[in-house]
Parts: sequence; C-alpha cells; structure tokens
Amino acid sequence: MRNAKLIRSISRKGCSPDNAACEGFFGWLKTELFYPRDWQMTTIEQFTAVVHAYIHWYNERRIKISLGSLSPLEYPESLGLTA
Repeated sequence: MRNAKLIRSISRKGCSPDNAACEGFFGWLKTELFYPRDWQMTTIEQFTAVVHAYIHWYNERRIKISLGSLSPLEYPESLGLTA
C-alpha cells in the first residue's frame, strides 16, 4: 500500500457499511450487464466500452424510486436546481 501511495480504509475489518455503496453497484453491474451476456467473443476494448456505457447510464439515466421515479439527471431539474 505504501509503495503504491494508497491509503487503506479507516474502518475496522469486516465493517460492511463502509463498502455498501460500492458492493451494491457491483452487484447491479454483474446482474444487469455481465451475467445476461455471452462475453466469449468480446475484445477487451469492446468490454471496456460496454462497461463505460453502463456506468454512464447507471449514474445519469437510470430511474430511482428514491428520487421520485426520476433519473439522477432529472431529479435536480425537477427541484429547479439546474440551469
């Protein structure tokens, strides 16, 4: 860790709330993107592009019940917080 100039998580070992958001995202990524497809003929470049597109959709376009069934881009607009 020191050689890579990385900082370890400050939570104690086995503290799941520390990683909950990340674990949740990767669970959705695997369920919605990875498992339903056959990746055998996919190049690394194609795979990277598909994952990038999924992350873009996940962060900006997916509908979230907690945001009033709006996307993360639509929600601030609905509150008048964007130009």
